[in-house]
Amino acid sequence: MSAAFIITPERRAALHAIRDSIPGCERSSQKQRILTAIQQLGSVTTFECMRHLDCYDPRPRKLELVQDGHPIMLAWDRMATESGTLHRVGRYYLARDMATEVTA
Repeated sequence: MSAAFIITPERRAALHAIRDSIPGCERSSQKQRILTAIQQLGSVTTFECMRHLDCYDPRPRKLELVQDGHPIMLAWDRMATESGTLHRVGRYYLARDMATEVTA
């Protein structure tokens, strides 16, 4: 597990731009938002999916993306919530980006 992950204002703005550009609560919209975030930002956490991409439970969407053939991997991070409490959260990234993610 790496050091605590911080959402910068720039990252939050990028997540919101993705959310706003792919509207809807259907599973296809949620999957596309998660995949787009991974592709554009290198990775996305389950916390970010819930709070900023409007995907209440990203775990089934990740599974569906994997079943669709996307090589999405999981790593564990710690992230502070709004209360300042550190939580263990999953971080999704594409397998081909693993070397970049490990050193990031």
